Formats: sequence, C-alpha cells, structure tokens
Amino acid sequence: MKSLFRKMGLPILLLGALSMIIYACSKNNSDEPAPVPQGQQRVSLMLTDAPGLFDKVNIDIRKVELLIDTCSSPMTNKDDDWDDHDRCGWWEDKHDKDKDDNKCNVWDSLPVRPGVYDLLQFRNGLDTSLATGTVRKGHILSIRITLGNNNSLVKNNVTYPLKSLNGQVKIVIKVRKGEWDETTPGNLQLWLDFDISRSIIQVRDGMFVLKPFIQVWTLAKTGSVSGRILPKDAMSVVTVHNATDSMYAIPGREGEFKVRGLKPGTYSIFVNAGNGYKDTTITGVQVMRNQDTKVPTITLKK
Repeated sequence: MKSLFRKMGLPILLLGALSMIIYACSKNNSDEPAPVPQGQQRVSLMLTDAPGLFDKVNIDIRKVELLIDTCSSPMTNKDDDWDDHDRCGWWEDKHDKDKDDNKCNVWDSLPVRPGVYDLLQFRNGLDTSLATGTVRKGHILSIRITLGNNNSLVKNNVTYPLKSLNGQVKIVIKVRKGEWDETTPGNLQLWLDFDISRSIIQVRDGMFVLKPFIQVWTLAKTGSVSGRILPKDAMSVVTVHNATDSMYAIPGREGEFKVRGLKPGTYSIFVNAGNGYKDTTITGVQVMRNQDTKVPTITLKK
C-alpha cells in the first residue's frame, strides 16, 4: 500500500497544485473589473449621508444622468472655476443651455436602482451603491438626479410629506474634473454625501421643504475621523470642523461615530451632549488622505 501511495503521490500532488493555481488565477481574474469599451468610461456613484435630527428621511430616486463634455479629456488636475456654494441646486428644463448651446455636451443615463432610500441608514461609515455603468468618454460636468413623488420624513414617529422648492423634481450637482477617483484606467468613482441638516428646512409646524445640499468626495483624496462616545445615553451630536470645513455625525447605539469625506488638515471635534451631560471639544485631530484617524473614547460627564 505504501509503495502504491509513493507511486501515485507525486502525480496527485502535482495535479492538486495545478488545480490550486488554476483556481487562484480564475479567482483573481474575476476580481478584476471588466475592460472598459473603447470610447467609454465606467462610473460608480455611492450614496451616503451627513445626518439630521429625524427618525427617517425617505428620498424617492428614479433616474440618474451625467452631462458629459465629449470633446474634453475625462481627468485633469486643474479645478473648474466656480464656488462650492454653486455646486448643487434644482434643474429647470427650460434653462437647459448646456445641452443646446454646446454640441460636445451630451446627457448619458446611468443604470440606477430606483426606489425610496432612507438616507439615515447610510451614516457613520455606511453607504450604498446608487448607480454604476458605462457612459460616453469625456469630462463629466454635472450629475442630474430625478426624484419621484414619494418623498417624506419621520420625526418623533410622525410621518410628514417632504416637498421640493417650486415643485422641482431634478437635482443637479456640478463636479470638477479633479474630484473623481480613477480606481483603474477608465473606472471613475465618487461619493454623494446628502447633508440632511442643511438640506431640509422646516417652514412651519408639520411642513418641511427639501433644498438639497450635496457634497462630493472620494476615498483617495479625503480622510475620516472615527471614535466612540460614552455613555451611550448622552444623545450627542458630533461636529468635526476647522476654519474651512464642517461635517456632522450622530453616534450609533453603541456610541460609535465616523465622519468621512474630510479634506486633509487639522480639525476639532465638538460633542454637543444631551441628557444633562456636558459638551466637550477635542482639538488637534490630524486628518490625512485615504486614512481613518481613530480618536480615543470620549467619556462625557454631568
């Protein structure tokens, strides 16, 4: 029996090793993105949220389109000349000059998962894939999101309709060339951060208006700050800020929080505490590109 095993052992081992090599190669190839067709680029949009003091914020997303300048190259290090305050707003079809006046500019649709998204599910480091697909090659000027009519919010277990300004249903987000993250040649990725605290306005009791404020960022060009706040019943709101930037978080059930999309720099963390606990501030927090800065657990006192 031993002599038979010795005679058969080497071929069996070689066959097993060969099988493992074939499996490993096929697995590696399957992990690689499919080649981008000639004259096109693949775009992936991720959706996340900077939270507000609501139970739910339901946004009915129906369609996602990109305005592409097909006469310009997709990527460049030069930023477009406009202010961040002009980035996001409502789109009016009668003012569709980008399409009519410039023959290089075309609209392309991205495959989207249409439906109602509770934006408050995508906070503290969570996100979801909103739209991914191939479009014509060129510089992406704007992202246009078409909303449906099923928009609402829940506050203190009461549901309210969420209306848009002047009945508009299309949100346009201007994007600079240098803001995209090219993960591999021809594959672009971008996060859309729906800032709830700045996007919803209460005009009177029981009436809320949606005025979208959306920031964009990528993992490669920004960093994050994460930590934990105790005790868990402090009901805190966290602000990570410096002279030019401020972003927010509401800790989860275990006190955990994470703020992403921060430009590299030095920040302070302000904890606005509730339930009788004292506010506190942590200074000198360093944020670096493509890194998460973990701060020690913050324990609040009454």
